Parts: sequence; C-alpha cells; structure tokens
Amino acid sequence: MAQQPDQELGQVLVVIPTYNERDNIGKIVKRLHTALPDVHVLVVDDGSPDGTGQLADEMAAADERVHVMHRTEKAGLGAAYVAGFQWALERDYGVVCEMDADGSHAPEQLHRLLDALPQADLVLGSRWVPGGEVVNWPAKRKFLSLGGSLYSRLALGASIRDMTGGYRAFRADTLRKLNLVSVASAGYCFQIDLLWRTLELGFRVREVPITFLEREFGESKMSGNIVREALIRVTKWGLRRRGTQLKELFSGKKK
Repeated sequence: MAQQPDQELGQVLVVIPTYNERDNIGKIVKRLHTALPDVHVLVVDDGSPDGTGQLADEMAAADERVHVMHRTEKAGLGAAYVAGFQWALERDYGVVCEMDADGSHAPEQLHRLLDALPQADLVLGSRWVPGGEVVNWPAKRKFLSLGGSLYSRLALGASIRDMTGGYRAFRADTLRKLNLVSVASAGYCFQIDLLWRTLELGFRVREVPITFLEREFGESKMSGNIVREALIRVTKWGLRRRGTQLKELFSGKKK
C-alpha cells in the first residue's frame, strides 16, 4: 500500500467526472481506496443514461468516503470539473485531484502526485517526462497528445512537457485563486486553460511520471470539435501573450 498523503495538506478529494462509465467507476474507486484508504471521492455525473449515476449513489450510500454530484446535462469535462472543484472548496478540502473514470490514470500512482505536492502548488501526472509512458495508445492519439503539448508550449512559452494531461493534484488555495467562474473551456482545452492560469499567477508547477493506459471498456470522449476548441483557444492565448510582451518591450524602450 502506498504511503498516506501528508496530513498537513489537509483532506484529499479526487474528482471523477463521468458520462456512461458504469463499467468502470466501481472498479476505479475500489482501486483508489485500496491504494489510499483515506482519500475521498466525488463522482460528477452528467446525466449518464447507462445508470452510472445510480451506481455511484449506491456506492455513496455504502461508503462515507464517496460522494455524488448529479448534473442534468452533458456540458463537457471542463464544466464538470469546475462544478466539482467548487463543491470541494465549499467543504474545505485541502487537496483536490483530477482523475479519469476509465482507468487510464492508475489510482496506484496517485501517491506520486501527492508526494510532490508539499513542494508545489500544482502537480501534473506527466506522460512525456522521463519515466512516463503510454500503453496501448493508437498512433493517432499519441500524435495528437504530443503535438498538442508541443504547440501549447511554443504558443504560451511554457516549459511543461505534458500540457494536456488530466491527472493532477491541486492545493485548494491554488484553485481558489484561478477565478474558476470565468473558465469557459469545455473539453480537451480545459486542462491547458487551468494550467496556463496557474503558471500566469506564478504558482509552482511540478511534473511527475505516470503510466497512461488506454481505456479497456467504453468509448473515448475525444472528438474533432474538442481538438479544434483547444487549437483556437491556445492560439488566442499565445497571441495575447506575444502582444503583452511587445507592449512591455516598447514601453521599456521609451523609458
């Protein structure tokens, strides 16, 4: 069993958004509590027609560490996470984590993120740092992930290797300062959006290696629209950043 989280950080909550994940959610929560028994879970279900929400309710009734939020529409990953984060902050959790429901993020590796959090404000589980890897991923998905991270790094001037990964651990105080109500990114781009906000505010961000495993059950939520949203938004943020740099440069020359 992995070492339990640093008590000084406060209670840990793992937010798991779901949409049609009935085949996965029970297994992933069981694995998480086997690895880290003291961690709490919030399942944020977007009205899954396959009964995911009902199963989550049954899990919550049997285990006080499990909580459920029911949303009436499928509004995207970003909206689900923002709702989950706000729920966590209202209840004074000290650490809030992101984790996929499909098993692609190994719960047994969450301790790596939590172990690094005393020296950081946000810890990313990274596929693209030494020791990180992906398993059973199609070449197209790997290209999209690597290409998306590379483009985002270049556009935003960031040194983070895995800009798009969704396995993360935030200090609650970090989330409180990110102006979550203004987050409009819905899907793939949400991860870049929150990371960019964190970096712009000067918070400490660390990456730790993880193994990313392609889902065994269910269908991926990735789509062309999600990729296009990320491309458009990152380009806008990058242009805004360049514009700010030019203003600062010319302002310095005038002085």
